[in-house]
Amino acid sequence: MNDYQDYFDEVIEAHRLIEQWFALPLGSAALEGLLARFSPRFSMITPLGRVLDLDTLTALFRTAGGMKTGFRIELSELRGIDQHERGATVSYRERQVDATGLETDRRSTVVFEKEPLERVVWRHLHETFCES
Repeated sequence: MNDYQDYFDEVIEAHRLIEQWFALPLGSAALEGLLARFSPRFSMITPLGRVLDLDTLTALFRTAGGMKTGFRIELSELRGIDQHERGATVSYRERQVDATGLETDRRSTVVFEKEPLERVVWRHLHETFCES
């Protein structure tokens, strides 16, 4: 059995930072710390099928910083899919809610890569909305 805990911890910590970034007006150092978690080759497929790269994700984060009062993320169902010498693939469920009561629920699959010195970065993320 593979130990995915380091990858699960990364999912949890990244979402803590994302939640904080969207909910609070933080400085550029906080954004740079968040963005450093993503590979320069990062790609993402959003729940609506839009394809993003790191530049697009960066622009999205810059625009949304502090704009979602009361924003909360709840993670569940973390599961390891595959682990190998250069990284791992894991899935999780993510429920988002803001102060207006707007709620989304999605299942996500992330491909992690290990960089030199064993630093783990987000290489690819695919999100799909869950039916209510």
